Amino acid sequence: MMRILIIYTGGTIGMVNDANSGVLRPLDFSQILENVPELNRLKYEITVHSFQPIIDSSNMNPDVWVKLAEKIEEHYTEYEGFVILHGSDTMAFTASALSFMLEGLGKPVVLTGSQLPIGQVRTDAKENLITALEIASAKQNGKAKVPEVCIYFDSKLFRGNRAFKYNSAKFEAFRSPNYPVLAEAGVHLRFNEANIRKCDDCIFRVHKRLNNSIAVLKLYPGISEAAITAIVNSDVKAIIMETFGAGNTTTDEWFLNCLRKAIKKGKIILDISQCKVGIVELGRYETSRELKAMGVVSGYDMTYEAAVTKLMFLLGRGLTDDRLAQLLETDLRGELSKTSSLSWSKSVF
Repeated sequence: MMRILIIYTGGTIGMVNDANSGVLRPLDFSQILENVPELNRLKYEITVHSFQPIIDSSNMNPDVWVKLAEKIEEHYTEYEGFVILHGSDTMAFTASALSFMLEGLGKPVVLTGSQLPIGQVRTDAKENLITALEIASAKQNGKAKVPEVCIYFDSKLFRGNRAFKYNSAKFEAFRSPNYPVLAEAGVHLRFNEANIRKCDDCIFRVHKRLNNSIAVLKLYPGISEAAITAIVNSDVKAIIMETFGAGNTTTDEWFLNCLRKAIKKGKIILDISQCKVGIVELGRYETSRELKAMGVVSGYDMTYEAAVTKLMFLLGRGLTDDRLAQLLETDLRGELSKTSSLSWSKSVF
């Protein structure tokens, strides 16, 4: 019998309308089970760990990510797979963070949730939960079919550090435009084998040190020098700069000088695009040539969520600036499309 650990953090999937106020309030997991009697027909031995108190995903933070990683580490040898029930608003952040924290992962860690509470008639919660369990238990030749941190939502399985939430009104809440889906659930559950990273001879390690000394600079036409200065002079170690198109910025000298001064002071500036599809190509246009020359780091096609959590992960390692910049541009967990990548079986630390 397959053993699966469900970690219930909270989210819409476990909510119910309060009869008096009409506000959604959380259920305990035993009430969720009452709404999904189909689970009793699955040939799984399911164990549940519920967070106390239940967490709204808007309150998710690095301390909770560490607790999730520790819970998986504690029970890693006992279970074939793990399902994390999580609010959809910050699910992509948690999935991205765990992908970096869980090095050498050889078992599925599937995050799922729902857009409607599990007790409502038209809920998407039942299908998401049941299929997430099926994915977490799926094996081939004695090995997990998806040894990754991933997100299952509305019939699609995404690599966790490639997905983002784009819609709050439809069941199709997530997209991953820069990387294909890992599996699709229809009449049959079909795995896209070529898209799934395999973990041969991996040594499982859990990294628990995260550093959130990060600021975000989102550019727009006409942004003022005062706004730029306030961010680049803030007391952070790294800045995520959301740029135009393929990584382009204004070429105004005052702006470029602000970035140069920040880099000379030891700040890391990571360039990611505001576009959801495509890749940062520093130096392709004149408007990004100076960025490359001064030492701005390319985020290639990383999502915003992956950029934030990868920086927290690498800053937590206490790396030198050069090594940090090198690893930001290196594919560690399938988070970016670039030829420079490291095998999951090889630690970088």
